[in-house]
Order: sequence, then C-alpha cells, then structure tokens
Amino acid sequence: MSAVSPDDEGADAANAASREQPSGTDPVPRKRPKPGERRVQILQVLASMLEQPGAERVTTAALAARLQVSEAALYRHFASKAQMFEGLIEFIETSVFSLINQITEREISGGEQSRQILTMLLQFCERNPGMTRVMVGDALVFENERLLARMNQFFDRIESQLRQSLRLATDASGSATPTVDANALASVLTGFAVGRLQRYARSGFRRSPTEHLDAAMRLLIV
Repeated sequence: MSAVSPDDEGADAANAASREQPSGTDPVPRKRPKPGERRVQILQVLASMLEQPGAERVTTAALAARLQVSEAALYRHFASKAQMFEGLIEFIETSVFSLINQITEREISGGEQSRQILTMLLQFCERNPGMTRVMVGDALVFENERLLARMNQFFDRIESQLRQSLRLATDASGSATPTVDANALASVLTGFAVGRLQRYARSGFRRSPTEHLDAAMRLLIV
C-alpha cells in the first residue's frame, strides 16, 4: 500500500514541499483528510506493514514515517498503539461475524453452515495477511495483553457458533450424544482453522490456508 500524502500534521514535510515550488508560483494547497479518514489511513498502513513476511514489531516511529507524519500526529487519532490494534481487531470482528450471520440466515443445514463458516474464515485471512498476524497473535506478542485476550475471545465465539451449527447436524443425523459430538467437532474445527492460519503467517504467507480445503472438509465434516 502506498504512503498517503501528509497534511498539516506533517509540518516539516509540508515546509519542504513548499520550498520545492517553482519561484513565482503559489504553493499547491494540501487536501485535508475528511473526519475519520486519517484514522482509516493509519489502520490501512499498519495492516500493510504487518503483511511484510518476517516483519519485526511495528513501531509508532516506523508507522509515522510511512505515513509521513509525526508520531504526535498519530496520537491525535489514537490514544495508544494498543488502540490502533483494537481498531484492526474491530474490523476483523465486524467483518467475520457479519458474514457468519449471513451464512446462518441463508443455510438451513448445520453441516453446510459449518463448512461455509470455516471456508469464509480461511478465505478472509488469505485475502488479509496482515490481519492474520493479528488473529494468531504474532503481531501482538509485545503489545498489551488485553489484545491477545480479545483475539482468544474471537476464536471462542467462532467455536461457539460452530457448536450451534453442528448441534443441528448431529440432531439431524440421529446421534445418541448430539451435544457431545457437536462440542468435540467444533473444537477440532476451530483448532484446524487456527493451525492453518498459524502456518500461513509463519510461512511468510506462502502456505495458503485454503490448501486442499475441500478434501479436508470431507474428512472433518460428514
């Protein structure tokens, strides 16, 4: 993702640019971001920096440099770096659970709900590698502990939804222990998803999380 243009928050950059104007011409006025736009830009650039394979911990200094603003400018929009990561987590939660709601409203079969939820989750991560590093905790190792706790809660919610869907499937199959079966399989599927995402992140995004997914689904969900 390319760096965004500085606004008044990047005073040094603005002054440098004005000095480069040809003599006798007026400086080109800088377009100020709309309300909330700078916050989105910060999160977009943070996510893009996390997409770099083998990337070390992202510092606010590096983030500010990429955005061509001062570190102080970042803190006008976010109280801390932890709050920036919370913004990414909110995006993950909103995106994934809104799609899960669509799946459960559309599909009657519990087994098909489970297949589509798992597929959607892995595809989301494949398309958003920077978010994957947040989801598996790699990007949160040196950050506030509450961030990792929140991501753990995210996967607890995924497992809970899978339990509900699989309970429909085990009831329909006539299982003698539908709750036990649904709980056990939901745990297995969640572990499978987390493992695929960890492999994707730690391979430098070379090993696709959706690799042989249809075959794996046939083995996991009957």
